[in-house]
Amino acid sequence: MTADTPIPVLRVRHLRAWIGAQQVVEDVSLEVRPGRVTALLGRNGAGKTSTIKAILGLVDRRGEVELDGTRIERMPTHRIVQRGVGYVPEDREVFASLSVAENLRLAERDARPRRELVAELFPDIAARAAQPAGTLSGGQQQMVSLARALLNDNRILLVDEPTKGLAPKIVTEVAAALERAAEVVPILLVEQNLEVARRLAADVVVIESGRVAHAGPAEELFADEERVLRLLGVHGSADAA
Repeated sequence: MTADTPIPVLRVRHLRAWIGAQQVVEDVSLEVRPGRVTALLGRNGAGKTSTIKAILGLVDRRGEVELDGTRIERMPTHRIVQRGVGYVPEDREVFASLSVAENLRLAERDARPRRELVAELFPDIAARAAQPAGTLSGGQQQMVSLARALLNDNRILLVDEPTKGLAPKIVTEVAAALERAAEVVPILLVEQNLEVARRLAADVVVIESGRVAHAGPAEELFADEERVLRLLGVHGSADAA
């Protein structure tokens, strides 16, 4: 790292993780730099979600995790969140019986939450403030989940499969919201949709069987059709189906 290279917001070294007796992350090292989206890619079952959960301390882990140069791997999850790590889980996890507004209020951690940013990014959600979150569509629930993370002045967002199971129109809306969010906070993004990853990511880390198989600039990876196919089992060209 040169003197001109910014210190990573998040640095992970030799991360290993277990769910019960099963080791789900073998050896993952990665960095997320300021002002960028880093996409965490890999085939199904490669260990992407487990890596996110291990960073947060939601599963048993070993290794080093640094946030802005401070080691956090020995901290409990709630302390990590308090230090400015926002989390958007794969399954959205909204409080179904509570209204949209109540879901957002429960997420507020800062004295001055970013309500104006959330209203700008998610006007449909703002219009449904009084509606029970459980009655929203899957796409709308995803936007509530994203909005909860963006309310606070986080140092980084960990976003897990935000477009999973969504209709193409909603995928485009969610990608646009993430693109705008990335202007104010760096993001570590787990994403299966390569077009979304291509649109958003400056850097990519590919995981295979719980280990890093590739890391580098997103543009270089997506320009190498053969490598994308070998690592991810899909075509990476912009016009691929």
